[in-house]
Amino acid sequence: MFDKVKNLAEEIKKFRAQSQEELEQYRLKFISKKGELSSIMGELKNVPNEKKREAGQQLNELKQLAKEKFQELINYIDQADSSSSTQTAGIDLTLPPSSFELGSMHPITAVRNEIISIFEKIGFNVSDGPEIEDDWHNFSALNFPPNHPAREMQDTFFIEKNPDIALRTHTSSVQVRVMEKQQPPIRTLSPGRVFRNEAISARSHCIFHQVEGLYVDKNVSFLDLKQTLYHFAKEMFGKNTKVRYRPSYFPFTEPSAEIDISCFICNGDGCNICKHSGWVEIAGSGMVDPNVLSNCGIDPEEYTGFAFGMGIERIAMLKFQITDIRLFTENDVRFLSQFRRINH
Repeated sequence: MFDKVKNLAEEIKKFRAQSQEELEQYRLKFISKKGELSSIMGELKNVPNEKKREAGQQLNELKQLAKEKFQELINYIDQADSSSSTQTAGIDLTLPPSSFELGSMHPITAVRNEIISIFEKIGFNVSDGPEIEDDWHNFSALNFPPNHPAREMQDTFFIEKNPDIALRTHTSSVQVRVMEKQQPPIRTLSPGRVFRNEAISARSHCIFHQVEGLYVDKNVSFLDLKQTLYHFAKEMFGKNTKVRYRPSYFPFTEPSAEIDISCFICNGDGCNICKHSGWVEIAGSGMVDPNVLSNCGIDPEEYTGFAFGMGIERIAMLKFQITDIRLFTENDVRFLSQFRRINH
């Protein structure tokens, strides 16, 4: 018992309280009716008669110590509260608060989210992949011949000392990875950042964003592709938007087409945005080449598919009538603050 009294006295001396909650913890633990002090008092009856006098004296001293410590903690907390009140006494709480300007969502992020939302509603899910890619996923699996111009240094950032590794030039590499891991039906959307070794100007940049879509299943036709992109154009640019398809060439699709929409600025009458043609190009597309399906382990005799891709910066420039692509990466607050309205 004497050891318990000694240990309890040391614990009381070391206790610290910085708040009313901690003060209450002290009271409950040491001096309440169910506290440790009451518990150890109850052990006095078990002490031999010849030592009860000494034990009683130590218990009284312990009880006094606990009460003095409790009062000390009360005084400390009251003093701290008083000091805090003094510091805020000169503040006029009736004054209106200072205004804090909230940031705005970047236009690229806003357009990316809107594109994803449109396609998610018709069954597409989002897939992601690495920005540093190997030759197979970035070129070979997509039917790029060994001598294709896109493989040359003026278009691609290759990793030094390893010509088979490069920064991806399109997010089609993500589609290859999806097809390698998943059998049809596949309906996926691949947004992401891409890199090309191009001169930076008002119309082009070496770092930009793409979103590419892929649909592979039995009996997928070019009509499915047209209806999908027709739906996207109506949702993104308005219900009066018209869509046209022009023949084109891409190594990984056959047949291939570029997609134009009627200029939503001049309604087809001709303006600077559409170069007075009444039409604006927004994307490339086509039916997935059978060689690409075979390269990814999908039987082209059983399955067909379509793919499309568009630049997010281009969509944003059209949607918000921005004339210089460099504005997206310069972090100019004056430019970014104009897009607060798209967050609401």
